[in-house]
Amino acid sequence: MTLPPPGPSAPRPHVLLSVAVSIDGYIDDASPDRLKLSDTADFDRVDQVRAESDAILVGAETLRRDNPRLLVNSEARRADRVAAGKPEYPTKVTVTASGELNPAWRLWQQGGDKLVYTTDSGAARIGAQLSGLAEVVSLGAVVDFTALLDDLGARGIAQLMVEGGTRVHTEFLAADLADELHLAVAPILVGDPAAPRFTGPAAYPGGPHRRLHLAEVTRVGDMAVLRYTR
Repeated sequence: MTLPPPGPSAPRPHVLLSVAVSIDGYIDDASPDRLKLSDTADFDRVDQVRAESDAILVGAETLRRDNPRLLVNSEARRADRVAAGKPEYPTKVTVTASGELNPAWRLWQQGGDKLVYTTDSGAARIGAQLSGLAEVVSLGAVVDFTALLDDLGARGIAQLMVEGGTRVHTEFLAADLADELHLAVAPILVGDPAAPRFTGPAAYPGGPHRRLHLAEVTRVGDMAVLRYTR
């Protein structure tokens, strides 16, 4: 589908960026296998945040690298969602300009509603292949994250959890669309310039002179979780 003309606006979701990084700022290494930066305790923390969210968003590159399922793994947390009148699983959202998505990826196979935001050309490429697996929404000639959030708000999404990757986190921060950041620092050094980092180069609002508010620091397992707000 293509987004309809703007109507009365609903509140945009609260946007929470969630990422695990090494001490030197990497989110993975350069090997074909995913580097698990989080420990068991931190994975459980992330599961809790997922359970509290209405939707979880990742970029297409994260799907290609990690083939994630993006599920709430705790049966008790899923039951609590249902008891509160919510779907068992948050809506899964992905973003792709090109439409280069694989219908065989695990994301599509289980766990609630799925949305794909893409461009006109991307929708023409992938729409038929994802029929019955996900709703494909065109944002026009380019991926506009503001329009994406407006559409999610109109769908009743109150909290959006963004789990990466580099390009997606960079876009949200550069456009000043993130309300909260959970940065889980693992006691690991990667040291490989070919490995992906949390963010890439961008003209961030305020540049290096803007300081985010450090709202909380928590020890989770052997990791430090820093929660930043605007």
